[in-house]
Amino acid sequence: MTTETISISDASSLMLAAQGLAHLPPQPAEKKDVLATIRRLGALQIDTIHVVARSPYLVLWSRLGDYNPTWLDELLAEGALFEYWSHAMCFLPIEDYPLHRRMMLDGARGWGDVAGWLREHSELVDLVMGRIRREGGLRSADFKNGNKPPGGWWNWKDEKVALEHLFVQGELMIARRQNFQRVYDLRERVLPDWQDGLDAANVPSREEALQALTLQAVKALGVARADWVPDYFRLPKTGNAQRLEALANEGHLRRIEIVGLPGPAYIHPAADPVDQVQHTTLLSPFDPLVADRQRLKELFDFDYTIECYTPAAKRQFGYFTLPILHDGALVGRLDPKAHRAEGFFEIKALALEPGVEINDDLVAGLSTALRRLADWHATPELVIRRSEPEELAERLLAFPAPNG
Repeated sequence: MTTETISISDASSLMLAAQGLAHLPPQPAEKKDVLATIRRLGALQIDTIHVVARSPYLVLWSRLGDYNPTWLDELLAEGALFEYWSHAMCFLPIEDYPLHRRMMLDGARGWGDVAGWLREHSELVDLVMGRIRREGGLRSADFKNGNKPPGGWWNWKDEKVALEHLFVQGELMIARRQNFQRVYDLRERVLPDWQDGLDAANVPSREEALQALTLQAVKALGVARADWVPDYFRLPKTGNAQRLEALANEGHLRRIEIVGLPGPAYIHPAADPVDQVQHTTLLSPFDPLVADRQRLKELFDFDYTIECYTPAAKRQFGYFTLPILHDGALVGRLDPKAHRAEGFFEIKALALEPGVEINDDLVAGLSTALRRLADWHATPELVIRRSEPEELAERLLAFPAPNG
């Protein structure tokens, strides 16, 4: 039996279409489009860096264009979404809760011996749970602890550790966010209709959950080699190749080959055909398209490192560089900062990839995307400090704004 083959270019187009990055929607975004996009992606990674809009909001903007960021917060508070560990900490569609509940029950998420820590600190756990039962949802900041000096990410007070461990176990959920701070509440209040033991169908088996998430990962990626699949939802690598083959043999996936890349690849039967890839936008460093750096190199020939964790003297491109997507190719990157109080959007540095030609189409697409991004941040003045090549900044700024 002959295996279907596709080119790397066709594979990248399939991925862009599946990820919602082939073109902008023809109509202005509505709240339902935010939920539909998260369902399409399967998971929307959360990150707190906000030199520009925080990553989950920016990932949505890359696909939807201008939209109201409060819609994401509302969908969480309304129960259409929930938060949990997936690729990392993510917003997830509520209909996928049973799959992730299996991970909670199996202790497959979190760090260290969560159950052991909770047993050893049972008095503190009772105190934290008691306050939430009596007072309703609470933030970490609502628990005062004078014994912990201020510090970095992991210098958490014991109450914060308790909240996080109870969250990992699923006893607490995130009811909403308040100024982006999590509000923890009891699972039975956030998800009142959920009962683990009501009937066995509520929670799938471990293998059923892994199969479902594997299928979701392939569908979200559009096309996937076996080694691209586990990282999408941080699934175990052991057994992954065999699971994909079994799903293909059962007709749940279509087996193909990508010319120039080793091993079999897979396409979900529901994958949309690609008609045209015509979209210029900026991508978050945590965008699911770029999150797997090796896959990004293999499929888009783009080497990328987020440099916010690199000492300033060793940075090559900037603190929070955003990849530039233009008509199916990653053509460069730029280091932005939204100066919200002053009303201007700064591009500290912009660099095109070697060999990328500066033509009218690129200038029009990138200039329009930058001005729309600046307007969406309510920082309408666009400033470009430096670009490589030098002429690019001048041409981008000279291009007419979208509305005039």
